[in-house]
Amino acid sequence: MISARGLTKRYGDKIAVESLTFDVKPGVVTGFLGPNGAGKSTTMRLILGLDAPTAGSVTVNGRAYRDLPAPIQEVGALLDAGAVQRGRSARQHLRWVAQASGIPVRRVDEVLDLVGLSDVAEKRIGTFSLGMLQRLGIATALLGDPPVLMFDEPVNGLDPEGIAWFRNLVKRLAAEGRTILISSHLMSEMQEIADRVLVIGRGRIIADASIDDLVRQTGGDAVRVVSPRAADFVPILEAAGASVMPEQDGSLLVTGIEIADIGALAARHGITLHELSPRRASLEEAFMAITRSSVEYQAKRSRSTAVAIAGREERIDG
Repeated sequence: MISARGLTKRYGDKIAVESLTFDVKPGVVTGFLGPNGAGKSTTMRLILGLDAPTAGSVTVNGRAYRDLPAPIQEVGALLDAGAVQRGRSARQHLRWVAQASGIPVRRVDEVLDLVGLSDVAEKRIGTFSLGMLQRLGIATALLGDPPVLMFDEPVNGLDPEGIAWFRNLVKRLAAEGRTILISSHLMSEMQEIADRVLVIGRGRIIADASIDDLVRQTGGDAVRVVSPRAADFVPILEAAGASVMPEQDGSLLVTGIEIADIGALAARHGITLHELSPRRASLEEAFMAITRSSVEYQAKRSRSTAVAIAGREERIDG
């Protein structure tokens, strides 16, 4: 387990992370999300002892990283897949890491096979694609067979088959009882792979929840309603306490009321329904909602863009 208590890091006058308190528990895949500059990389470096905290603490299975007797056999990490000696082969690289860490050399072939690099094990790393580098980084993280694993943007450069492979791999590792922390900007992939998410914004934890709970807390699911009498149905739904958002295709997006109650209201008032279907909110929508005030770099509309948008809106309204 990874545990942080009051974890704080300052660089001069700049606060990178402040008073972080969280647990990354074994047996589940935890996603680590946040806008650029939110403090994700700093937090991961603090966990791995690459930076020292200004205040607070972070431990891996009850110990600070620097106090672990065999770190690579306790924590496996992929932070930068390109940070390798490009002149070596994949096998040479892994053997060097194994020998430096007291890991049996036979483990090298095991992880090469696990990540699908056995056929290119003798090739120079400098000839590898980004996806192959990612697989090599994953192999390095797994080399010590550690109970805790950390990955930063692990699917960058992987093709769809590689992404599916990684997804299945981490789910299997979590099922074995390992602690898994994954940082990524790919919300759709996090929704597929993670059980829980930690969301950080401007150096502070702003959410620590299961994906289902996070989505529910930030707007929840909606119901899509299609009816030839949609305009007549809106006031009926609103009188029942629902929030209704008309969509451009003429359908209604309804929240705040159960799907069965919508159907019952329609039947009671003689409203014909062509569609009544649940629409689950996405992790991306939830993420955007809770981090809106935490984005450090925001694009601003130019005056010409604003005028163009206003013109389009006028035409739509007309």
